Amino acid sequence: MIGIGNCLQSHLSNLISNKMEIKIINTSGHPLPKYETAHAAGMDLRASITEEIVMKPLQRLLVPTGLFIELPVGYEAQIRPRSGLAYKHGISIVNSPGTIDADYRGEIKVLLVNLSDTDFKIVNGDRIAQMVVAKHETVSWQPVTELSGTARGDGGYGHTGK
Repeated sequence: MIGIGNCLQSHLSNLISNKMEIKIINTSGHPLPKYETAHAAGMDLRASITEEIVMKPLQRLLVPTGLFIELPVGYEAQIRPRSGLAYKHGISIVNSPGTIDADYRGEIKVLLVNLSDTDFKIVNGDRIAQMVVAKHETVSWQPVTELSGTARGDGGYGHTGK
């Protein structure tokens, strides 16, 4: 009975602090991803490479992180660009945000693209992206022949103004 009480107390503590535990394997030799500020949504991911990489302009490259995670069902990890790399160097992510599903067990890799007109160097340990873990819903489709009306109607891109 004591074990169940301790488990429940730990679960309640995590709920109150808005934290969850996620299993992770780290083969990179770098510290685990962490939140850099108290209210940050994303954690930086680091390159786990054996040799320096030079990305040419417009080149796409899959960069390993050395991290493997086990997300709970109902959660995803979104891989997003780092704003500083995007602004200062034109480095972004091709499939932004990239999605890691709860049933994926492979290494997290980041699909970078160099959108600048100059080479960009990546060395082992560089922060290359950020990861946000988020809850998501699973839908069940309800086929119908008509949808409810709205003020916007079927207006698409640019319909609501400049």
